[in-house]
Amino acid sequence: MTTRGRNPATTDVRHPGAGPGPDSGPDRGLACWAVVDCWNITRRTLTQYQRQPVAVVWQLGFPILSVLLYGYVFGSAMKVPGGGDYREFLMPGMFAMTMAMGFMNTAVAVVTDASKGVVDRFRSMPMAPSAFASGRGAADLVVAAAELTILAVTALLIGWRADGGALGALGAFGLLLLLRFSLIWVGVWLGVLVPTPEAAGGLYAVAFPLTMISSTFVSPSLMPDWLGFVAAWNPISSTAAATRELFGNPVAGGGTWVEEHALLMAVVWPLVITLVFLPLAVRRFRRLSR
Repeated sequence: MTTRGRNPATTDVRHPGAGPGPDSGPDRGLACWAVVDCWNITRRTLTQYQRQPVAVVWQLGFPILSVLLYGYVFGSAMKVPGGGDYREFLMPGMFAMTMAMGFMNTAVAVVTDASKGVVDRFRSMPMAPSAFASGRGAADLVVAAAELTILAVTALLIGWRADGGALGALGAFGLLLLLRFSLIWVGVWLGVLVPTPEAAGGLYAVAFPLTMISSTFVSPSLMPDWLGFVAAWNPISSTAAATRELFGNPVAGGGTWVEEHALLMAVVWPLVITLVFLPLAVRRFRRLSR
């Protein structure tokens, strides 16, 4: 069996059992190996969800209950600046909140694997250093797309409609998945940083205010000035405002620069988060003690 060489310039690098290596040299061999390793981690994670579908249902429980609570119980008392139906204002915010809260599920899953010795087993194998983070990220993005689909069907059932056209709806869902993609790396980094699953569960106390102090439920212009400023500059608010515009739903009014350029910031914020936390997640995973 061929093993990974320490000097890729002089060693034929192949994945175990993969047959002859690529003809374009060691660099391409390393890239192909990383892709195969990433796929193996992705497949493992998706298989876990397939065998335990209740995990996805549990993740969707809070957003669906929030839709029913705010849409039907509090909805009649809520006001949208500039007018408009509150449920149509609410749903893009709920989409963004669901994508944002998902990073905690990633963190809990990663620290659970670490506490059971699964991560150590991966690190002892001849696999690409980036495979664990990238595979986990790819699997979580697939699950996020499924969650978003289920939540969108729920929204349609309660009367929400996307009036901005098919292209606008596709663009909005793309921005939502981009936000989720960026926060996956925050979850992976936290997962390899905290010591136990119990400690990771305690991070929900931080995640919950992060999603609430935003334009998810109300416009920042209706909040006290200092709190409205914080909410307006929350990345979740930028994604929520941008998706409202693309869906053709009522948009939260506001005169700050970040609110006036919500579409731009809905792209910039996730890119910045990814550039910061993706290297941190991979580096932290590589530095774990054996």
